[in-house]
Amino acid sequence: MRSFEKDPSCWFTCNKALEKMNVLSFSVMSSGARVIMACRDLEKAEAAREELMQDSGNQNIVVKKLDLSDIKSIRAFAELMNKEEKQVNILINNAGIMMCPYSKTADGFEMQFGVNHLGHFLLTYLLLDLLKKSTPSRIVNVASVAHTWGSIHLDDINSEKGYSPRRAYGQSKLANILCTRSLAKRLQGSGVTVYSLHPGVVQSELFRNLSKPVQIAVKVFSPFTKTTVQGAQTTIYCAVEPELDKESGGYYSDCAPAQCSREASDDEMAQKLWELSCQMLSITWD
Repeated sequence: MRSFEKDPSCWFTCNKALEKMNVLSFSVMSSGARVIMACRDLEKAEAAREELMQDSGNQNIVVKKLDLSDIKSIRAFAELMNKEEKQVNILINNAGIMMCPYSKTADGFEMQFGVNHLGHFLLTYLLLDLLKKSTPSRIVNVASVAHTWGSIHLDDINSEKGYSPRRAYGQSKLANILCTRSLAKRLQGSGVTVYSLHPGVVQSELFRNLSKPVQIAVKVFSPFTKTTVQGAQTTIYCAVEPELDKESGGYYSDCAPAQCSREASDDEMAQKLWELSCQMLSITWD
């Protein structure tokens, strides 16, 4: 496992069961690590925190408010972290929403693209100086094999001309991989590395927005899906595996390099998406 400086710090944007197992795994392996769970629902997060501290033995787990569907919340969280925290060794962008009915974020973005991509994009931008001060440090973006379901629709990024929950989810996950590639190039030589991954088909509440027949099918095929413990492994691998130090920008599955789609390897599209994301968020990030 990667050797951290004294009192390493790891931050997770959280999304219930799978994130709990990520936090638990990291807490057990990195005894004494300061772990910050950035969560929308503080009541549920506090209950999870108590359970995690008991299970891991790590008492240095804290909960902070973060709503990735609201730019004000993201900026407030980042401002607090930059003020209170001296370092961050690992940022795990793990929260997400899957195949929900059409809705928009507080800032008018299609919900899945807004939360799964833009929210994490802005958060990473706002924390990047702190990550650079804490080198060696890592950024882990939890994507999905579902990136093959969608394309980047630059002329209709908010799915206003027509909405398919499946395609919109695929677009958001494709955006995760494309921006991981772009960010890796921008961070060359900085001591900050970045990775994207597919955690596997995990038994979690991400499926709550699917139709009843599909939910039944998921249960039928549950023996072939991953538990939350298994689903956390590739995330942790990308966060701490020393051999990945020189592999920034890669895409992983089952704790190994994985093949992504041709669209996910399109550097020209990655640049266009980067520019559009900055425009939508009113930020300058060359």
